[in-house]
Amino acid sequence: MRAPLILFALAAPMLLSACGDPAPSYIDQAWVRLSPNKDTPSAGYFVIHGGDAGTQLRGVLTDYALKVEMHESIDKDGMMTMQAVDRVDVPPKAKVAFAPGGKHLMLWGVNDTAISRGKMQLTFLMGNGDRLLVDAVIRKPEAAGAAVAKPEGHEGH
Repeated sequence: MRAPLILFALAAPMLLSACGDPAPSYIDQAWVRLSPNKDTPSAGYFVIHGGDAGTQLRGVLTDYALKVEMHESIDKDGMMTMQAVDRVDVPPKAKVAFAPGGKHLMLWGVNDTAISRGKMQLTFLMGNGDRLLVDAVIRKPEAAGAAVAKPEGHEGH
């Protein structure tokens, strides 16, 4: 009678570990390339790491900009162009990069408080109901003479 109880006691931790919460998604490497012109949007970049279950990025909010949109660069009839996206799929255990020349954030009116602090908090709204808070480092524009993005095409974002 004792042998089955001992086996159960030894197996219980393994059985309970299988019932644990799935690994969550997380975001890192967040940064904002500040526009050299306050009238044109800045661009935001980061990497989403998918957890055990797939989800979607549904939007990004911040108190440090007037407006935030998710965009992606696409090749349309041989020309690179931008289009806004409402959601981005995040497959299980995958990485989804928002990087220059691909998916990115457009941030209009980044406020002076964030600029002086050198960072801004972003809230990522996930399809599973999670809200992920991440500090994004603000990088100031390149030195004078560097290429400046044109607002109508968002080249360089």
